[in-house]
Amino acid sequence: MPKEGPSFFTHIFSRRPWIISVATLALLVAWVANGQQSPTSPDAQKQSDVPLARVSYDTFISKPIVRSISLYGKTMPNRQLSLRTEVSAKVIAVNVKKGMRVSKGDLIVTLDKTDRPIQLQRAQSLLNVRQKEFNAAKSLKKKGLQGEVSFSRAQANLTDAKATVENLRLALARTEIRAPFDGVVDKIDVELGDYARSGDPVASLVDLDPLLIKANVSERHIEQVKTGTQTKVRLLNDEIRDATLRYQSSVSSAQTNTFDVEFELSNPDFALPAGMSTEVELPLEESMAVKVTPAMLALDGKGNLGVKTLVGDRVKFVPINLVKSESDGVWLAGLGQKVDLITKGQGFVRDGDQVIAVHSPIQP
Repeated sequence: MPKEGPSFFTHIFSRRPWIISVATLALLVAWVANGQQSPTSPDAQKQSDVPLARVSYDTFISKPIVRSISLYGKTMPNRQLSLRTEVSAKVIAVNVKKGMRVSKGDLIVTLDKTDRPIQLQRAQSLLNVRQKEFNAAKSLKKKGLQGEVSFSRAQANLTDAKATVENLRLALARTEIRAPFDGVVDKIDVELGDYARSGDPVASLVDLDPLLIKANVSERHIEQVKTGTQTKVRLLNDEIRDATLRYQSSVSSAQTNTFDVEFELSNPDFALPAGMSTEVELPLEESMAVKVTPAMLALDGKGNLGVKTLVGDRVKFVPINLVKSESDGVWLAGLGQKVDLITKGQGFVRDGDQVIAVHSPIQP
């Protein structure tokens, strides 16, 4: 049986080996091209099959809201004065009691007049004599019968006598210590029979109408504070009263870097005492804001607190700009005159996500 020779393909490949390389490369190109033309990969297909999130939203219209800050302080007297003696004498009468309300001019303490009334009478008599001597010297001078030196001496004697009378009148008046303004006697420093020297305290008087409230404003807000601004004051018993900003410091405290401010609180019946703790709601500026409930607030990927709005069908995260806080919600600025806020489902969407938005007005 004749021996079979090599096949045709074996003969061809053995003589032309480069054909194998070309065939292999052609098969590889065809396989890659077939993979690129294949349908969407499993992961891409899975992602495209995820449905869009559904959210509810409502449209909010901005309203003018006054931004305010809360300050804490204490009530203080409008004026506080320690009454002191201007002459040395014995205390012969204490005409008030501690805590008594007095009016301007009321007698507080009476000192012994000693011989001051008699001294005043004598000085007045001498003044009458000096006045007559001056009149006579003046008349003689006009007639040319009186020299200039004698006239000047008579004039000086008259001036000295007037000064003596005035000094004695003042000393006599100073034996009666009177209230310089309406107020309350806060303290009595002398007793009946005490000997008071000139400059000794006899009583303390406080003016409680108006009351003052002193507080501190940070450097962040001081430029927005205006003298004359009307404020609301909450007292310790939760009573709300009106007050007026009457003073603001131009120099900050070196220790706290805050500015002193004073509020004036009307207290005509002296019903409110000094030293009460207070909370002052100080308005600063007006801005346009919308009111949202805490449930509408959300966090972005960086942990910033804000709200999620709708621009078309896309989610947009806006950080909060707090204007005012209330028991049932907060007022936020920087959202424009009109804004669509996501009210439900904001926790399941992110900034930039496409969503299916359903308008669902919040019931008032």
